Amino acid sequence: MRWKTALALLIVPLALALAAWGGLTIYRIGSAADDLNIPTTRVKRGDVTVTVTARGELQGGHSEMLTAPMTGGREMAITYLRKPGEVVKAGDVVVEFDTTEQQFALREAEADVAEAEAQVEQAKSESLAREEEARYALLEAETEVRLAELDSRRNELLAAIVARQNTLALNAANDRLTQIRHDLANRKVTTEAGVAIQEAVLKKAQVKAETARRNIAALTLRAKSGGYVAVQQNNNSNFVFWGMQFPIFQVGDMARAGMAVAQIPDLQSWEVVARMGELDRGHLAVGQAAVIRAIALSGKDFEGSIKNIGGTTGPPWDRRFECKLALSNPSPELRPGMSATIVVTTQKLKDVLWLPSQALFESDGRHLVYLQKDSGFEPQDVKLVRRSESRVVITGLKDSQVVAMANPGQERKKKGAGGGAMQALPKS
Repeated sequence: MRWKTALALLIVPLALALAAWGGLTIYRIGSAADDLNIPTTRVKRGDVTVTVTARGELQGGHSEMLTAPMTGGREMAITYLRKPGEVVKAGDVVVEFDTTEQQFALREAEADVAEAEAQVEQAKSESLAREEEARYALLEAETEVRLAELDSRRNELLAAIVARQNTLALNAANDRLTQIRHDLANRKVTTEAGVAIQEAVLKKAQVKAETARRNIAALTLRAKSGGYVAVQQNNNSNFVFWGMQFPIFQVGDMARAGMAVAQIPDLQSWEVVARMGELDRGHLAVGQAAVIRAIALSGKDFEGSIKNIGGTTGPPWDRRFECKLALSNPSPELRPGMSATIVVTTQKLKDVLWLPSQALFESDGRHLVYLQKDSGFEPQDVKLVRRSESRVVITGLKDSQVVAMANPGQERKKKGAGGGAMQALPKS
């Protein structure tokens, strides 16, 4: 009996240990089976070229912008407009605005000029007539003085009363001559002032007419250099729904003073304008080389470099900045408005460890990968050295180690949720 009891006490723990080991083995086999469905990749060592890719639009550098003239606060109607993409030469008319109002102002100003010229001539004629009258009065007064003087010379031979009369007559003639001379000076100043007033009115009318002529000339916009016409968007339009672009200007549209109506790109100096995400800003700098591919010209690459980096704008969830790149080898096939793909090489790292971007995960500020081991995938902290759109350069792993391309825990949850759903289906 003792022997049987001891044997039983030995067999029971051994059976429990075997059962536990079997269960653990089955669990590992099941986990390994699940892990077999998780995509994996190997850590690679080599040279990595870090690039930034974006989509942009071609436009001529140093473009000539044709804007509605500053002829007043009112809107102006477009009566003539070149078609988008039409080729023009220097001096060709690109845009014309309605000149009816300015033509009316010019006719009014020219009528005022004609009237003012007549008034000036009349004032000058009246001035000459008054001068002649004044000269005649002066001559008459001087004659009277001479006659009075001759009479006064005979006073010694005449009676005292007659001599006294002659002396009084001479004094009166001298007083009248002095008064006429004074009046003549005042009258000359007055007539000259009247002529000056009429000449000022004439000058004002002439300036008004010249202003109207300049305004009429300004309502015709001409190209200063040859190129293609790029008609601008009419943001005066009210028939735009959310997410739609404003239509381009057409004949009959109204434009406010200062609005850009058309653009003549400088085809000798091409640019690409792109809106890039804020995360790429720290990797870009003026002068960096880029490869530019016009989508419409497949298979042809153009060389370029970053020309300007603008300020960051936009909502917090989509902050972007404008980046301008200059083309160094343009070709005649390029057209304004073409879409282009930009690839900027920001850095070249030699002999580094790298992984596809999908294999790196972040959790609570940590960077980690899921490293494959005999028991399954285990999280492993790594240090991120550099990130591009498709690759990450890291340290903390060894060459050729296998890591998961997806989070194993989340994948198991997905499979578990699917199995539970299948088990919940009613049995037939």
